[in-house]
Amino acid sequence: MKLTRTVVALLIAAVFLSALAVIDARHENRLLFAQLQQLRQQRDQINIEWGQLLLEQSTWSTHARIEQMATQKLGMEMPMHPEIVVVYP
Repeated sequence: MKLTRTVVALLIAAVFLSALAVIDARHENRLLFAQLQQLRQQRDQINIEWGQLLLEQSTWSTHARIEQMATQKLGMEMPMHPEIVVVYP
């Protein structure tokens, strides 16, 4: 009789501890899922910004823009035909 009560008490304690472990695991799972969602949203924002920066880079590096900046800011001009020198190796 005493052995049966001890076994039942141990089983009740084991069930209680496993219930607490399940509660803790679910709570941690919810926290990690929320963090995952936040990181995914951050990744999407970074990808959008990366696309915008690539578009801006391609705009700033067009040949017409570079030629315009060289002419306006640096005073560069296309050399005339007699001024062109070809160097052979």
